[in-house]
Parts: sequence; structure tokens; C-alpha cells
Amino acid sequence: FAKDIEPYDLFWLEDCTPGEDQTALRLVRQHSTTPLAIGEVFNSVFDYQTLITERLIDYVRSAVTHTGGITAMKKLLDFAAIYGIKSGIHGPTDISPVGMAAALHLDLAIHNFGIQEYMPHNEQTLEVFQTSFTFDKGFLHPGDQPGLGVDLDEDAAAGHEYTKAYLPVNRLLDGTVHDW
Repeated sequence: FAKDIEPYDLFWLEDCTPGEDQTALRLVRQHSTTPLAIGEVFNSVFDYQTLITERLIDYVRSAVTHTGGITAMKKLLDFAAIYGIKSGIHGPTDISPVGMAAALHLDLAIHNFGIQEYMPHNEQTLEVFQTSFTFDKGFLHPGDQPGLGVDLDEDAAAGHEYTKAYLPVNRLLDGTVHDW
């Protein structure tokens, strides 16, 4: 598949195989020039060690909030930079605006920035987390407030009932848990 899509010049092919399956990524890399991105489910530099040192990926896709914070993620991206691997920090709406702001500030501090994933938060979330960063015409701007530029409105938060949410669990037909 990765070879077949080469004429379409994708920015990257994401999660073409479970990240833990190093041999599968090695096989894809040998047969395609399509850039590879992986890592949303990874939590540490050790998850990436082989992928980076063997240059089996082109983009690191972890989230700052899942990888130990800004310092740990910066260390991971500095390690990736040695091997010519860029950032593609995970930025979905299940990560709060604080996590998005942390990713944006980290993007500005590294030399191997590739791209930043961005999905806008809903109005209720932005009422609670008041951000200074903006998104306009495909560009994120960090704003000019100090720190990460996100203020928590505790009164607004108190006005919203907390509802637990869980990531989905994918099971095969025989009932075993499987990567979703």
C-alpha cells in the first residue's frame, strides 16, 4: 500500500502498522519512500529508540501530555533530530488547551519542527480554558500572554457537570483486546 500511494505524494502515512511491530515498519521502509509517522500511543523515548536509531520513521507523533511533559518531549525530539526525524506532535481535542499550548510552545523551541496537528476545542472547553493562542489561515500563533497562555476559569468549570469518558476498547471476535 505504501508503495502504491507514492504517486500521490502524501505528507505522511500514519500508523501503517502497530508501532510495537518494529519488523513491519522495517519492511514498509524498505519498500516505499512515503514518509512514515507513528507514536500517538507511545509514552517514552524507549518506545521510539529502535524506530529513531534505525530511521524507520520520519515523524514523531506523541503528545506532550502523554510523554512526560515539555521537558521529556523536548529530549525525545532532540534525540530524533540527531537522526533527521521531525516532529508531528499529536494535538486532538481529548488533550486540553493546556496540552495544545504546551505543544505549540515546544514546536517553537525545537530545530526539527515538522508540523503541528490541531483540532479546535468546543465552546464549553474554551469557556473553561481561556487561551491566548490563535489559529488563522493554517497557522497557529502562541499569543502574547505569559507562560503557556492558558487561564483556567474555575467558576466556568464549576458550571459544567463532570462526565467520565474512556477511550474505546477494541475487541476481536474471540474477545481479545486489540489495538484500536
